[in-house]
Amino acid sequence: MATVTFDKATRIYPGSDKPAVDALDISIEDGEFLVLVGPSGCGKSTSLRMLAGLEDVNAGAIRIGDRDVTHLPPKDRDIAMVFQNYALYPHMTVADNMGFALKIAGVNKAEIRQKVEEAAKILDLTEYLDRKPKALSGGQRQRVAMGRAIVREPQVFLMDEPLSNLDAKLRVSTRTQIASLQRRLGITTVYVTHDQVEAMTMGDRVAVLKDGLLQQIDTPRNMYDKPANLFVAGFIGSPAMNLVEVPVTDGGVKFGNSVVPVDRDALAATTDKTVTVGVRPEHFDVAGAESDQGLAVTVNVVEELGADAYVYGTAKVGTESKDLVVRVNGRDVPEKGSLLHVVPRSGETHVFSTSTGARLSD
Repeated sequence: MATVTFDKATRIYPGSDKPAVDALDISIEDGEFLVLVGPSGCGKSTSLRMLAGLEDVNAGAIRIGDRDVTHLPPKDRDIAMVFQNYALYPHMTVADNMGFALKIAGVNKAEIRQKVEEAAKILDLTEYLDRKPKALSGGQRQRVAMGRAIVREPQVFLMDEPLSNLDAKLRVSTRTQIASLQRRLGITTVYVTHDQVEAMTMGDRVAVLKDGLLQQIDTPRNMYDKPANLFVAGFIGSPAMNLVEVPVTDGGVKFGNSVVPVDRDALAATTDKTVTVGVRPEHFDVAGAESDQGLAVTVNVVEELGADAYVYGTAKVGTESKDLVVRVNGRDVPEKGSLLHVVPRSGETHVFSTSTGARLSD
């Protein structure tokens, strides 16, 4: 097992003057499950491929344990990669696919068979060992790809969006399997996804990237409770956080017809006349129908999920119309077209600088 360190690692593609990954600084603990997440083109897959040795590192260094692997070929890095498209050999059986890397390395047949059977047992693939990949479902093929990585007993697992080819239900069950498997094996894992729900449910820590720059790295809970800037606030959470630009006033910020108290230090840290306030959909209190407190939200769509419902509505903020999402009780759902008055719950607001996007509140 090993730690992994990105030490200001940078990748600039030929013909471009803007780095795809810009001075990435991350230290991953031995046995940790780290998820790299961000929108398309943010540099997460490039970062993984740099660690794998499939992309050059133009500046900085990458270390696995005590070894500087920056310029080592992939085969000498002691890593195993699981790809989005499985990359299985169609003419080989499941057992041969799983044991192929060991066969190339000259391991004897009996040992290969033993390791393949152990991995198959862990992954519930024992009865499929003699089948070809075309006879398996997408989820089973992905488990074969996982098995191929496990039998090599690498120091680091690298996973590049391994679940994106699976249907929604299978994705949920497979991500649970992968997370529990990693805990059991204790192998350091770097996992790339664009799905922030996947990131939040699987990772010990999550690193959010945007335009090749690391925005924040933290535990899922801390990232949800204290996003470092406007980008992370809008990206992490499903549905996303509501971000509303509001004027600063005495004692807090003006939110519709109410003044929401905000930490004085947060407001003292900016010279802007307005700040951007973030409120999670579950952190709004719905005032009574007769009330004129807070913001008046016109209900456009209601998503009923059983215990809860999400109201998608529009509110007038200053002179602009703003889309808002509010979570309400599933037993008390407002009518489409009706008016709701909502007030952010005290102590559950996030305050950001409108000009820089940086977090101002504690």
